Amino acid sequence: MDLRLTGPRARPRRWAAAAAAVVVLAGAGTWTAAAASDDAPSVQRRDAVMDTGGARIDTSYFTTPGSERRPAVLLAHGFGASKDDLRAQAEGLARDGYAVLTWSARGFGHSTGKIGLNDPKGEVADASKLIDWLAKRPEVQLDKKGDPRVGVTGASYGGAVSLLAAGYDDRVDAIAPQITYWNLADALFPQGVYKKLWAGLFINTGGGCDRFEPQLCRMYERVAEAGKPDAAARALLEERSPVAVGKRIKVPTLLMQGQTDSLFPLGQSDAAAKAIRANGAPVDVDWIAGGHDGGDRETGRVEARVDSWFDRYLKDDKTADTGPAFRVTRTGGIDSTDGAAQLRGASGDTYPGLANDPRRVPLTGREQRVDNPAGASPPAISNLPGLGGGGGGGLGRLSSLGVGLSLDFPGQFARFDSAPLRDDLRVTGSPTVTVHVASDSDDAVLFGKVYDVAPGGGSQPVLPSQLVSPIRVVGSGSDGGKDVTLTLPAVDHDVQKGHRLRLVLSSTDLGYASPAHPATYTVSVKSPLSVPTAPAVRTAAAPLPAWVWWLPLAGVLAALALLLTGRRRASAGAPDQALADVPLQITDLSKKYARSADRYAVRDLSFRVEKGQVLGLLGPNGAGKTTTLRMLMGLIRPDGGEIRVFGHAIRPGAPVLSRVGAFVEGAGFLPHLSGRENLELYWAATGRPAEDAHLDEALEIAGLGDALARAVRTYSQGMRQRLAIAQAMLGLPDLLILDEPTNGLDPPQIREMREVMIRYAAAGRTVIVSSHLLAEVEQTCTHLVVMDRGRLVQTGPVADIIGSGDTLLVGLAADISDALVEKVAALPDVESAARADGGLLVRLAAPAHAGVPATVPAVPAAVATESAPAGPEDLASSPALMPPVPDRATAAARLLAELVRLDVPVASLGPHRRLEDAFLTLIGGEAG
Repeated sequence: MDLRLTGPRARPRRWAAAAAAVVVLAGAGTWTAAAASDDAPSVQRRDAVMDTGGARIDTSYFTTPGSERRPAVLLAHGFGASKDDLRAQAEGLARDGYAVLTWSARGFGHSTGKIGLNDPKGEVADASKLIDWLAKRPEVQLDKKGDPRVGVTGASYGGAVSLLAAGYDDRVDAIAPQITYWNLADALFPQGVYKKLWAGLFINTGGGCDRFEPQLCRMYERVAEAGKPDAAARALLEERSPVAVGKRIKVPTLLMQGQTDSLFPLGQSDAAAKAIRANGAPVDVDWIAGGHDGGDRETGRVEARVDSWFDRYLKDDKTADTGPAFRVTRTGGIDSTDGAAQLRGASGDTYPGLANDPRRVPLTGREQRVDNPAGASPPAISNLPGLGGGGGGGLGRLSSLGVGLSLDFPGQFARFDSAPLRDDLRVTGSPTVTVHVASDSDDAVLFGKVYDVAPGGGSQPVLPSQLVSPIRVVGSGSDGGKDVTLTLPAVDHDVQKGHRLRLVLSSTDLGYASPAHPATYTVSVKSPLSVPTAPAVRTAAAPLPAWVWWLPLAGVLAALALLLTGRRRASAGAPDQALADVPLQITDLSKKYARSADRYAVRDLSFRVEKGQVLGLLGPNGAGKTTTLRMLMGLIRPDGGEIRVFGHAIRPGAPVLSRVGAFVEGAGFLPHLSGRENLELYWAATGRPAEDAHLDEALEIAGLGDALARAVRTYSQGMRQRLAIAQAMLGLPDLLILDEPTNGLDPPQIREMREVMIRYAAAGRTVIVSSHLLAEVEQTCTHLVVMDRGRLVQTGPVADIIGSGDTLLVGLAADISDALVEKVAALPDVESAARADGGLLVRLAAPAHAGVPATVPAVPAAVATESAPAGPEDLASSPALMPPVPDRATAAARLLAELVRLDVPVASLGPHRRLEDAFLTLIGGEAG
């Protein structure tokens, strides 16, 4: 479960009497070099505890060296999290030229105080006082004395801080709230119905009712006992919501809301967008794939868009690409290699809202009786709030892939169906319908939902994003009932031709409180279903097949390359004879982003590849892998550094590129031609002699067999991939470059592709493969280059990077200082020590004499646990560590004793062997 409600003009004048200057407690401030290396700007981190008057707030301040003033960013965390969860994002913003301040909100991390759910006199006042502090920093750009140029961002709880800070403090200049609320009362009490599971998760995640401000605790207990909210509860939450200061939020706002989110659904950002735009401020809206119920939160893309937003409105960079006015992420099926959803963006020049261009869909069905069982049990199931919120899981994600998982109990719901649709229908927004409700009690609660029903009845109906809309109908028990208009959940969902829409009205739902007393409702529909659409919002087109552009141009490019060869040779310089047998040498390679003077796609990259190696190029999205490969193939020029292939410097059209074959971003083929005919046509377009193609040898390595004689349109995806690899291998290039060659392949096809690469390298040639499938890389590659944010993180043999018994992961029960890390690195038998996700990565020095390979023992639970780090007396009595063991195991045992002597809080110690673990450790835990 992830309840991290994570995340810019504060009005300190509002609290003039109480807002004394922030006091940094004596001795609490420390400076640390958060990141420093030859190929990356160092980020300095200052940790301090600030007394804001009502609480002591734990903060971290991130900057890079330099005397120039820069804009500042307040980075707020989510509910249940702390400032420590934001370190990687804060360091990234600091490297991008911002002064970044993170903090743990009241009641979280090491901060004191009661949780106030963003109380204007508590958490919001704290944010304003942090802006006071930023105004005094010499690194921070000022608009005027006491007024720093500052933006605020965060998700969920932190996203609300962004909006509230902009409403209460007029020094905030731009905000970028994510998956958050506009009106917390509407979020937890929609249409007067109590969202009991989410409310309970709030209290439990906060540490219990007594960790909250007393009036919040009393309110929760009162509403939970009654099963429905009262006016005082609504008022208390509304005054702590951005809606309370909506008319005062007048700064550029980027709203990013989750589609799989039953806590803060899309309607929350819609209300925010309308209010802020009415104030005259620029507003962009982005519906991301994931949310509090799971799915892909698109962290890398979201953070990049926030960076660009602040570049535009804090740095005043008018060339910054802030993206479209409206963007929605759409799911286009499943990647069969890893089960991940394939996401594509759709965008529009204006935000359509939730009721744009409605289409009326008639519903049929007689008046129906619905029973509310005693105790409202068993409840219907639409979602499991909070489950899967921490990653890619959740029922909402499954529903986006066409999997129906909802459950309605017979007798407890009414249903009304449309006729089969004659055309595809893209629902974008909130459908509405008018229904008539009569009840034998005065208080009826119903839950509305719209299903996508496939023809034939063979599959479970799909509930888009697993969302429902509750409605409380007061007065339904008199005068024959009551007509009510129900606004159904806002979704972006494609309903295919031939499918039906089904409106279901249920008396119960697992996530909500229904009346406990038994009742009977009679419901009927009074209007067609009004379905909003957004025809101006267009999904990004898939790239054109490669042959559309390369086939007509290949001959021209080949001729141009021949004409320019002489001049290119002159400009490329003489080959380096010492590297004549080295397939690839990259030295200090750099490439800046277009229209950016200080942001790099690749920076100071250096590594070397030898003959016979299969080199894996790894890194999260945005690491610079594809940019590096494009420079290697001469498609783009570097801004600095050098690439040499077999000693020759690479330039566009360099003759040595004839020794390089490449498969990048797929290949296109003429579908009516056979596989062999496609390859022959491609080679003919290069203008090189047919005998130089070595077609039969390439095809033998690719292993296509008799399929070569068939039309490509009959090929499976795996066969097309192998044909593309064979195309790259034509001419048997000495260096073969493959970018994501296993995309779209199933496990047997991936295994075949692995064998193709191994066979190719076995003849003394070299393969460079960029892939996100770490398990495959581990089995295929001999060497690795790991990149992150354009820089080299580590390079070497796979075994060395994974750690074949010589690399240990020391789990820590608490963080330790950099000075203590240096002491560990200086210990006997230790070659290096570095911070890792969850502890320290310690590489043991080579033993004095070779011995039998030893297994590194894991620390027994009795020796070291999170609650009780190992002590010397434990070591003396531990039978698992005392017997003599050879080489590495002996060194590991001695290491543990030394760690305890240094007072390192050891929680665990064991081998670090999996590539996935090593990779996530090297890049700081995010694979993008």
